[in-house]
Amino acid sequence: MAVESSSPQVTPDGRVELSDVGPIQDSRFYNPELAPVPIEQRTWTTYNFFALWMGMAHNIPSYTLAASLIALGMDWVQAFLTITLGNLIVLVPMLLNSHAGTKYGIPFPVFARAFYGIRGANLVALLRAFIACAWFGIQTWVGGKALHVIIGRLAGEGWTGASQVGGQPWTLWLCFFGFWVVQMLVIWRGMEAIRRFENWTAPLVSIGFLVLLGYVLVKAGGFGPILQTGSKLGWGPDFWKVFFPALMGMIAFWSTLSLNMPDFTRFGGSQRKQVTGQILGLPTTMSFIAIVAILTTSGAQALYGEAIWDPADLASRFDSTALVLVALVSLVLATISANLAANVVSPSYDFSNAFPRRITFAVGGLITGVIGILIQPWRLISDPSIYIFAWLGFYGGLLASVAGVFVAGYWVIKKTRLHLEDLYLDGRGAYWFNGGWNWRAVAATLVGSVLAVGGAYGGPFPADGLIPFLKPLYDYNWVVGFAAGFLVFLALKDNKAKETTR
Repeated sequence: MAVESSSPQVTPDGRVELSDVGPIQDSRFYNPELAPVPIEQRTWTTYNFFALWMGMAHNIPSYTLAASLIALGMDWVQAFLTITLGNLIVLVPMLLNSHAGTKYGIPFPVFARAFYGIRGANLVALLRAFIACAWFGIQTWVGGKALHVIIGRLAGEGWTGASQVGGQPWTLWLCFFGFWVVQMLVIWRGMEAIRRFENWTAPLVSIGFLVLLGYVLVKAGGFGPILQTGSKLGWGPDFWKVFFPALMGMIAFWSTLSLNMPDFTRFGGSQRKQVTGQILGLPTTMSFIAIVAILTTSGAQALYGEAIWDPADLASRFDSTALVLVALVSLVLATISANLAANVVSPSYDFSNAFPRRITFAVGGLITGVIGILIQPWRLISDPSIYIFAWLGFYGGLLASVAGVFVAGYWVIKKTRLHLEDLYLDGRGAYWFNGGWNWRAVAATLVGSVLAVGGAYGGPFPADGLIPFLKPLYDYNWVVGFAAGFLVFLALKDNKAKETTR
């Protein structure tokens, strides 16, 4: 049962805030950064959300997604359609979960408390956090490598041919750690600094990628051979065997954000602004970066005699020093912009949620950065098959079951009505459940996860699958995980529980 103390205030457009946070300030599950954002501070516009997605989508791993699919045998049309469809699908749970952030001003881990319990929310928050740490490491490694390649083009052989440490030139490690430090400095200044950074970098990054494309097409005198190269898979059974697991990987690429978008939409000026900004932002920018990557690489193949999918490597071959510098600035800004928003904000809140009295947003970001190094990200992206099927596919299936629980709980069971104050109460309230845990949500997540990824095969997994009879489901891991989490949570619904109407 909800605890009566302070009445929430509701704006004409349906957004809710607490009139008085005094009754929850002494709770060990409260800190100012996890608290509901006051209405006057919910100022993000449609452009802010659009710019956020431009900043997140325009990065080197996004650029190389098409390369991974073409390496698996697709032609450019199949790769482009797979990427676009994947982003349209993941946009649906993303918008559904974004609603709570805007309505209540709460971040993802606090939203999770409504379904998993005050303590149980840490289960999914830390799962999301550790995946983000790995992605942070990947983006930082890729960005540092880009910086190293392009500086090498300007500095010469002494830079690129420096003595090796740990199998890599020491200058590469210098770029990697320098890149890491810059990102930590930005995150230390908080969410407002990130918003300003995204607003300014988004258009600059787009211009940089277009300059890259324009230079290559002009020098090559056309679009090059990739557009004329047919699929190695055709459109028959061989294609569909690759298509479905690849589609799951494309969905998984942003499945992390489908959970933690409330971290950003809690600052939204209205539901319309965040929805419009995201619809304009995610599918369009991901399709844009995919087609730019395909056209640029095709032109580069005509120009240099080989398909160069790494934009930093491509830029390092330009004759013009000015263009090399443009590419350097664009790639650095692109990677920092994507990494801060997509891979640091969420774990910063998630680690803070685990220990609200000890870990601030900034300290959570520092923890993310340290774990991102310890994971050794350079190993995760070394092979396209492991990258898409093992890494993206496996964690996508895990997070899909959580998304299923969220959508079932918020939209079907609670009908978007939460008791805001109870999300912070210690030992009482609507979301304390049993000792702070809701076993129904945990059970639904476990069932969904096992069905989705229990049959994982290929790469580091057994050829017959971890659980052989579940192997056929792994090719559809995200859909299986989402559907199972959704249906099991509904089936376990506590019909005796009193739902709040506030």
